[in-house]
Amino acid sequence: MKQLTFWFDPVSPYAYLAFEHLPLALQGCSVAVNYRPVLFAGLLAHWGQKGPAEIEPKRAWTFRQVAWQAHVLGIECQTPTQHPFNPLPLLRLGLASAAGGGLPNRRVVELLMHHAWRTGADANDAARLRELHDLVAPLRDPASVAVKDELRAHTEAAVGRGIFGVPTFDLDGQLFWGLDALAMVRARLLGDPWFDGPAWDAAGAARPGVRRPG
Repeated sequence: MKQLTFWFDPVSPYAYLAFEHLPLALQGCSVAVNYRPVLFAGLLAHWGQKGPAEIEPKRAWTFRQVAWQAHVLGIECQTPTQHPFNPLPLLRLGLASAAGGGLPNRRVVELLMHHAWRTGADANDAARLRELHDLVAPLRDPASVAVKDELRAHTEAAVGRGIFGVPTFDLDGQLFWGLDALAMVRARLLGDPWFDGPAWDAAGAARPGVRRPG
């Protein structure tokens, strides 16, 4: 059985849609999914990028596209009242649901995703976070140093793998980024030889080009 790592941050609507669509995208494939939390803001900071919500025209387009994709895929999606929101409480709660060094299971990730993307409410509302805490019933204190260190380690590991955004799928050492990459993931799982041939490396080869000043 193949192992697929799903790197996610619930702040991303694309990570939410990919999570919901994943069972259908992987239908008929022999694969186990590991859900690995990562702080998206940490990736952005490392690679010197702004998030889509930090550029107003891009924010407007992003959420129009997200609404359309949710419509096409038949996935319920309601944007929280504040976005971007601070995902740290959700990420840490997810890690705290497992014993030390473990990862959250799909049920826990579903609770985190639905908390953010199913109600249209404030994902950081204190009362809602307490309710979520009770639903998850974590094995450890989400505010503990150990849990915080684990999330930091996951984020550093993601950077080390060359991950720059979420969702990212890690399969057989190859990285696939974004909701629309699920078709590639499925093809890889079904044995499409393209992924083992020269085309994969050739397509990603560096091509020196014009650089902006400064």
